[in-house]
Amino acid sequence: MPDAGYLTIGKVVKRLQSLYPDLTISKVRYLEDEGLLNPSRTPGGYRLYSQRDIKRLETILYLQKNRFLPLSVIRDELEREDAGEPHAADSAVEASLMCPVNGEAVERLHPIDRMPEVAGVSVSFVRQLSEAGVITLKRSPHGRDLVDGHDIGLIRTCDELRHYGIGPKNLRQYVNSANRESAMFEQALVVYAKRGGGVEVEVTDEARERFEQAFSRMLGLTDAVRNELIRRLVHQSFKGMEGS
Repeated sequence: MPDAGYLTIGKVVKRLQSLYPDLTISKVRYLEDEGLLNPSRTPGGYRLYSQRDIKRLETILYLQKNRFLPLSVIRDELEREDAGEPHAADSAVEASLMCPVNGEAVERLHPIDRMPEVAGVSVSFVRQLSEAGVITLKRSPHGRDLVDGHDIGLIRTCDELRHYGIGPKNLRQYVNSANRESAMFEQALVVYAKRGGGVEVEVTDEARERFEQAFSRMLGLTDAVRNELIRRLVHQSFKGMEGS
């Protein structure tokens, strides 16, 4: 097999990390274990990714990051593509599965028994997320449990975390952390508003946009700090295991 046009797994990760900073060799191998990727191998067993493999990986990462699709739905999409069939995104069924990018669906309340169809997850999983405090179910006048459309993306993210052994119970610590940190952000935003001329300034669309941009930037920066601290601790832990 010619080597031209083929990349090793490390080079593939390096190539795509500018667009997907969280991409790792382990994640690519996991996608292969799930049957979503099938790279060629050298006689020595090393993976070699063709340009078609790389494009397929980019498709998977895009659907995860931008459309919040669970792997089970992505697998169906890829199988349709391999069979030369139109993507489900072109059908009414996929339109419901894509509700995080469908403004109308996001603004709706969905009966919890429709979660397999709407979000690609089981009803019991959604209830576990509710019990852990990750989402809050609403109640219809007829006593039915409803899921806020704004939570669909979060539900799908939590569903993918299950593949790494992180379930709803594990996420309770993040709920507690969010409750604590929200007070810090509220205070910081008040200070930010005062620096901009005081909190009594006229509320305009432009002011709201600047406020939201500042909040988003703060979240991104604190996430970066949190991620780096966790990354260091985990790496230190593994280094300790290697030396033992």
